[in-house]
Amino acid sequence: MSGSIVVLTGAGISKESGLSTFRDADGIWATVKIEDVATPQAFVRDEARVHGFYNARRRALLDPAVQPNDAHVALAILESNWQGGEVTIVTQNVDDLHERAGSQNIRHIHGELLKARCMACGILPELRGDLSPTSKCPACDGRGSLRPHIVWFGEMPLYMEEVHDKIAACSLFVSIGTSGNVHPAAGFVEIARAAGARTVELNLEPSAGASAFAEKRYGKATELVPVFVAELLGVA
Repeated sequence: MSGSIVVLTGAGISKESGLSTFRDADGIWATVKIEDVATPQAFVRDEARVHGFYNARRRALLDPAVQPNDAHVALAILESNWQGGEVTIVTQNVDDLHERAGSQNIRHIHGELLKARCMACGILPELRGDLSPTSKCPACDGRGSLRPHIVWFGEMPLYMEEVHDKIAACSLFVSIGTSGNVHPAAGFVEIARAAGARTVELNLEPSAGASAFAEKRYGKATELVPVFVAELLGVA
C-alpha cells in the first residue's frame, strides 16, 4: 500500500515503559480525583496541589528506568523508512518517549509534561524541574504565571484542525494502546473510515470503539507494533 499514515497512541503504549495509565483499575484516576488536579478550576482553587501532582509525574517520567520500548522504536523506524507518504503520530500521551525513540512528526494533542506554559506571554519553555506558584517565566519575568503545558478536562485538545485534515487524507489509520473512551480522539477512526482509509486497532484488549475498526489485533504493544511495522515495510 501507499499513502500517508496516521498513528494514534494512548497510555497503553507507554505502560510497558513503566508509566502509569489513567483509566485502568489501578490507574491514576483510581487514586486521584480528576476535579482536584486536572481542571482549570482545580488550578485556580489549589495551584500548589496541581503543581505537586504534575511535579511527581514529571519526576516519574525522568526516572532513568523509564525508556522508550520496542513499540516506540518501531514507530520511529516506520517514520524513517515509509516511502508511501507522510507518517504522523497523534498522541494522547504527555510523555516524550516517542521523541526519545526517534520519531519527529508528532502532535501531542493533550500537551507535554516536559514543557510549561506562561499564561501571560504564551511561551512554552522546556521543563525538567518542579513548578510552584512562585515560578518565574524565563521570557516575560512574570512570577506565578507558569502552568503545566497539559490540556485539562474542559479545555480544547491541541492541533485539532490539523489532525482532522491529516486523518481525512490518510490511507491508513492505526490506533495503539487507547481506551476509546476519550473524545475527540475516540472519534478519529470515524473520520478515517469516512475517508476510505484502512483502519487498524492494536491494543491489549478491545477498546470501547473496537467495532469501528476493520482490523484488530490484541496483545502487548511491544509485540504487536514491531510485527505490524515490519509487515508494512515488507520485511516481515
